[in-house]
Amino acid sequence: MPHLLVIAEHDDGQLKQATLSAVGFARQVSAEAGGAFEVLVIGQGVSGIAESLRGYGATTVLIADSPALQHPVADKYAQVIADVVRERHATMVVAAASTFSKDILPRAAALLDAGMLSDVIAVSLSPPSPLLGKEGTEEAGEDFIFKRVMFAGNVIATVRLDGAVKVLTVRPAAFAPPEKVDPPSPLVPVAVDETKLPAHITYEGRAAKVAGRPDSTEARVVVSGGRAIKSAEDFERLIGGLADVLGGAVGCSRALVDAGITPNELQVGQTGKIVAPDLYIAVGISGAIQHLAGMKDAKVIVAINKDPDAPIFEVADYGLVGDAYQIVPALIERLKQTDR
Repeated sequence: MPHLLVIAEHDDGQLKQATLSAVGFARQVSAEAGGAFEVLVIGQGVSGIAESLRGYGATTVLIADSPALQHPVADKYAQVIADVVRERHATMVVAAASTFSKDILPRAAALLDAGMLSDVIAVSLSPPSPLLGKEGTEEAGEDFIFKRVMFAGNVIATVRLDGAVKVLTVRPAAFAPPEKVDPPSPLVPVAVDETKLPAHITYEGRAAKVAGRPDSTEARVVVSGGRAIKSAEDFERLIGGLADVLGGAVGCSRALVDAGITPNELQVGQTGKIVAPDLYIAVGISGAIQHLAGMKDAKVIVAINKDPDAPIFEVADYGLVGDAYQIVPALIERLKQTDR
């Protein structure tokens, strides 16, 4: 039976909601295969984060709390994960697909000599098959088949991962956060020997702007701007203004980052953030496949573009052909009137 270890992601004292999608994946696998899962929280002063995860059905919530783990430095976190996997005899390590997990989990997989898959969107028990070399054995049907996206979402690969330990990242949009259950999971501290942690990476600092808006990876509404936006001031007025009236986050295409109009952290797409909000509004975005890879899992897509042949309209649920500089201000004003 599988024994899963979910790696919790948090930032500035707040749990990243995508972690709950990884928990949802673990709950699904445990229910189908009869196994169990634990959650690991790493950091300093993370008891509050761990407490918030007690109600989701884990057998235990493990806490690796140490001053040496205050910052998510990849080599230290990976070592802690590998040590916990060995100690708890975990067979599958899972985290939500994010820059956090992309940095840390491959290192943990290397330490464990384990195979790794990223961007998993589905999982099922493996049927007995002579092609898998397990038909007629007691192991038949006890392995897993995973589906993952590749090549900017143009390919869905069906994969079987060999090895005693499997390391995965899952697309948050593919697995719903689970409902809370009783009783709450016990909290179990994990011993951290700071003297044995690697020190190949040095934490120098962090630069971040206080935007006052939600993170695009967690927001219910995301408004993104593309090449049609000509300046940073216009981006804030149009894209930021529409996002604010909807209580949403802002994003952009790579064209605006390359032009120096928006910072890199706002980019949505294959080389940016992967978002899956309830509503995604694409303003002046043509719809290149690289951008679609980052937002096509949105529940409702609205496109505003003056080019009626723009590829974005092929994936949009609603489309409006026109100049963003005329349409967006009118839309903002109408929404403000509705709020009144």
